[in-house]
Amino acid sequence: MEPDLEVVQIRPGESFAAWSHGYPYRTVRWHFHPEYELHQVVATNGRYFVGDFIGEFEPGNLVLTGPNLPHNWVSDVPKETIVPLRCRIIQFSEGFISGAMKALPELAALAPVLEASRRGLLFSKEISREISPYMEEVMDAQGVRRIELFMMIAGLLSRAQGSRLLASASYRPDPSGYMSAGINKALAYIRENLTQPFSEADLAAIAGQSTSGFSRAFRQHTGMSLVQYVKRLRINLACQILMSDEQASITSICYEVGYNNLSNFNRQFLTEKGMTPSRFRRLLLDNINTAKAAHGGARKQHLSRRDKDRAAQGSPREEALC
Repeated sequence: MEPDLEVVQIRPGESFAAWSHGYPYRTVRWHFHPEYELHQVVATNGRYFVGDFIGEFEPGNLVLTGPNLPHNWVSDVPKETIVPLRCRIIQFSEGFISGAMKALPELAALAPVLEASRRGLLFSKEISREISPYMEEVMDAQGVRRIELFMMIAGLLSRAQGSRLLASASYRPDPSGYMSAGINKALAYIRENLTQPFSEADLAAIAGQSTSGFSRAFRQHTGMSLVQYVKRLRINLACQILMSDEQASITSICYEVGYNNLSNFNRQFLTEKGMTPSRFRRLLLDNINTAKAAHGGARKQHLSRRDKDRAAQGSPREEALC
């Protein structure tokens, strides 16, 4: 059975995704993604699958899966049972972690763990217990605190003892093979042509399905309609441009991300983000200016203290003349 491609959304302004879900949930299926995933089970028992490995899990099960390694956790619960919180997840890209390791050489200690995760790495119960409070806090953490928690988790993983490799040494994930599945071809097409016009019929033809069949499969795969999915990706792209290019006009961004009507773009942005693009930019600039003002105030305070100290102690020239 070929795994489904899961499209991981790492929000603008964040280095990694941190989220949780209950059971049942749409991503509880045999799937893969290019990102690393640290997966900690909070509740339920069941069976989990990583590459060609099959095992039993219980609360506290902590596994790191590497890029494109298929995986799935299936809870053993009665039908119609709803579990509000089943697991917590951190997902991060190879680009992010390799960049962090270049900037911070001390992170080289994590390299063997990342390499081992390409076969799936099960950590001990002791490590899971140590990491658990950090995993819980990072779900809702903001700003620098997210990075602090990520680094604490990375440190614990790098020093972990008694970890177990899961998939066999001969197992090699082949994402190019997985992408032969029709729905995955369509998802790849959307990513590569996000700002271009295309229809559901176009994607259905790429997937080799009827339009109605593709619509059902797409909703089952992503948890949303094609229109909702494309809107979310385009609005997220607009946010990235707003954050990175202060000179770009709202109108130019509208057309750049694939909309051909400014009022519709504003309306969709408001629905998705709870504010208009112009307000989003204004709040972003306010935040930047506040940070600059705080930095400038701190610098003036520092200079003032330095001048007072010099006045009290006498400058080197004054001391030489005495």
